[in-house]
Amino acid sequence: MRTDPHLHYLDNAATTLVDPAVADAVNAAMRSCWANPSSLYEPAILAENKLSAARGKIAKTLGCAKDEIYFTACGSESNNLAILGAAIPRQSWGNKIVTTGFEHPSVQRPIRALKDRGFTVVEIPPEPDGSLDVQKLIDAVDKSTVLAACMAVNNETGAVQDIARLAAGVKAQNSRTAVHIDAVQAWLRIPLDMKKLPGVDTLAVSGHKVHAPKGIGALYLCDNQRQHLRPPYLGGHQERGIRPGTENLPYAVGLGLAAEQGAKRMKASARNAAALNARLRAGVAGLPGITIHSPQNAVPEVLNFSTNCVNSQTFISYLSDRQIYVSGGSACDKGEPSHTLLAMGCDGKAVATALRVSFCADNDEADVDALLDALRAGLAELQHI
Repeated sequence: MRTDPHLHYLDNAATTLVDPAVADAVNAAMRSCWANPSSLYEPAILAENKLSAARGKIAKTLGCAKDEIYFTACGSESNNLAILGAAIPRQSWGNKIVTTGFEHPSVQRPIRALKDRGFTVVEIPPEPDGSLDVQKLIDAVDKSTVLAACMAVNNETGAVQDIARLAAGVKAQNSRTAVHIDAVQAWLRIPLDMKKLPGVDTLAVSGHKVHAPKGIGALYLCDNQRQHLRPPYLGGHQERGIRPGTENLPYAVGLGLAAEQGAKRMKASARNAAALNARLRAGVAGLPGITIHSPQNAVPEVLNFSTNCVNSQTFISYLSDRQIYVSGGSACDKGEPSHTLLAMGCDGKAVATALRVSFCADNDEADVDALLDALRAGLAELQHI
């Protein structure tokens, strides 16, 4: 997918390049599957079959039934749909929500909106290394807890959370508590098998993190929990009434292909990312004043560190001038200070100078070496400005 050998794109946690094969599949679907999948004539049946096949490809990567996958516009919509759709109907018997202190804004903000509607919210902060003490979250669940929400992989540090233990522990405390997992950064990076995660009721994934287009995502909804989820919006019968609106068939086809290809490449991609991560860790460890925030057990695709001397945006601009692209944290925060690093207890200087590097299968040693060379030069130049 790389088109320019001089361009070093290292911000794949923000978005990924669309795979050319996926783009071709989207284009072909736009041209040949133009009918509405909900109609009853032959072209519509063809469209519905394409939609069903794409749903099946996504379900296969999650080890679930095809009918447990619902198409959405993005991971953020999937998170909102799961959180609002689970919590509000349960308010008749409970009003407590338990979550972490480092969730993505698409989880944090709907939960805080629910707080304004009378829910009590308990946020469990991460440990200083970015990991979650799962037992603290489990212990916070009681008979009034309607929802527990946690991301599987943190989008800023790559920290992996033990969602299997978390889900099982929450259900042991209160079997009626809905368990939602934001798996946007985890999908096709770590194995996710819903048969081995029986306590998880809903799980969100996104297309543009896995080389599919922006504007398509999916929600896993355990079939025996479907009756307990009330969508926050109303409309037609599409997606079994869970997500009304005519489906984005071409992008769903693209997401299905990206899921299929990503599953085949997952092990090789992880090995490549691990090698690059180790190379980058070793390189930044030799630079003065660097603090690494990503724990050793983080997914290898993400490494977060602080220079402790040069503002993040200044360094990002410096690197961008050299066609090296990284971020200072979550793209959805639009340059705001990292709430994840703040929740981890990092000081202001570390937060203000943080950089996030994130790999995909296209990256190679030349990308890491170009970044390290630019970091050395930038540290020499920028901290004296």
